[in-house]
Amino acid sequence: MLHFPPWKRLLVLGIVLAGLVVAFPNLFYDRVERANDAREFAERTGQPAGPDADLWPTWLPSGLVSLGLDLRGGAHLLVEVAREDVYADRLEGLWPQVRDTVRGLGEEVGTVRRVESPPDELRVRIGNEAALPAAAAAVRDLSQPVFSIVQAGGRDIEVRVDGEDLVVTLTAAERAALDERTMDQSLEIIRRRVDETGTREPTIQRQGTDRILVQVPGVGSAEEVMEIIGRTARLSFHPVESRTTDPDVRPGLESIVVPSMDEEGVYYILERRAVVTGEQLVDAQPAFDQNGRPAVNFRFNPPGGAAFGRYTAANIGNPFAIVLDNEVISAPVIQSHIPGGSGIITGNFTVEESSQLAILLRSGALPAEIRVLEQRTVGPELGQDSIDAGRVAAIVAMAAVLAFMAITYGTFGVIANIALIVNLALVFALLTAIGATLTLPGIAGLVLTIGMAVDANVLIFERIREELKTAKGPARAIDQGFDKALSAIIDANVTTLIVAVILYALGSGPVRGFAVTLSFGVACSMFTALFVTRLMIAFWFERSRPKKAEAIPV
Repeated sequence: MLHFPPWKRLLVLGIVLAGLVVAFPNLFYDRVERANDAREFAERTGQPAGPDADLWPTWLPSGLVSLGLDLRGGAHLLVEVAREDVYADRLEGLWPQVRDTVRGLGEEVGTVRRVESPPDELRVRIGNEAALPAAAAAVRDLSQPVFSIVQAGGRDIEVRVDGEDLVVTLTAAERAALDERTMDQSLEIIRRRVDETGTREPTIQRQGTDRILVQVPGVGSAEEVMEIIGRTARLSFHPVESRTTDPDVRPGLESIVVPSMDEEGVYYILERRAVVTGEQLVDAQPAFDQNGRPAVNFRFNPPGGAAFGRYTAANIGNPFAIVLDNEVISAPVIQSHIPGGSGIITGNFTVEESSQLAILLRSGALPAEIRVLEQRTVGPELGQDSIDAGRVAAIVAMAAVLAFMAITYGTFGVIANIALIVNLALVFALLTAIGATLTLPGIAGLVLTIGMAVDANVLIFERIREELKTAKGPARAIDQGFDKALSAIIDANVTTLIVAVILYALGSGPVRGFAVTLSFGVACSMFTALFVTRLMIAFWFERSRPKKAEAIPV
């Protein structure tokens, strides 16, 4: 068994060399990270790379193990999505259809108007109360089947007559479908917004039915993250009916009152229905207006551009309000027809604010407001303390294991120590290759791996000692030691691997981090014990050619 065919030797050496090369940049973590960040910034903005890009050669591997929030510092946020906003918006969108459908019944209906109602209801009043059953039947025909992963079947709206009103509400099936779509959309938009900032390895995941966990390493405070993800960023363009300084003015149900962002005490009365919305926006970039002030250039998709062009052509000389998150950021007078669906948003922006607004508009509007339930900031000093403590623990554990193996098993112990170092390099290589995030529990998994990595070698060496006592030749004793220890090694490591898999499947963040590093450590320790250690012993045996059992240094 000490005979290794050339292909197997090349394969084992190739795996070891590849692992060392991939793990190598982690020895120069700060330099490689700064170089990577400089290159990513240059690629994202199109600007020349800064001097930090030269800190690490481009021809060397530059992958790094991502550090988690507890090691790197950063922001932790738990937010709740206000799903009731989506219900209200859905009913708001139904109103034009309901109105036109009821009016289509003819003069027997009389007038059709919307009356005030709770956010989860749409109430319609008609002139002829006797026609309410016919109107309800017509509106029911507007209902559509609900298609949802969480709840299949059913219709999307319910229609009933309540006194002199026609009441439209959403069904439970439609609410469940809206909830699922809202959470999926919120997750994707938050992820896009955070990615636009160039942050490395954020954690964005759903928790429960209406909550989202956001962890962003390397950010100075949770407030910085909320500035990006907290704004709904709903952009819309509305015709202006008038301006007022009375905050208590009560417009009709077809109008809304929106405060001005820049003019304190000024309110705009706008048509409720938007001409175009941010959903039709395809691009937004920070820019400067003709006076050199920060602004944002935008561009609509073809349908939005066509609607924008038609409206501007028909309303030259009229003001046109640009509304962002229920505030009028600008209300310019239309000077001429604006074809092509592109324009510019001006306001009292700083350069940073215009860049942030462009990010928000590019990533899209959140379907609903998000509310902060929990936020905290992990300082980089605390993260560095965790790294230092983990490094000390790993060094002490490794030094103790190396000393024990060298003292107890001599030359073979030194071989096992080399295999242990290779094992740790392979673990880091795997973590780097798959983009895993190393956390403080992950460091605990690495420290445990150091102890477990030599466990297989201890089993092998003890079996070799027992075989040498039977007066067998050195070569046969070594072969028998590996063969008879194999079943115990497999049993011990496979059971540990099963536990790690269960921890990963059933656990959450920190537990999963521990499970990942532990499972990688177990797999790599089996490889190094059964192949790397055996290959090094084979090299030693071929070189020294011991004839007696006493010559085996174990």
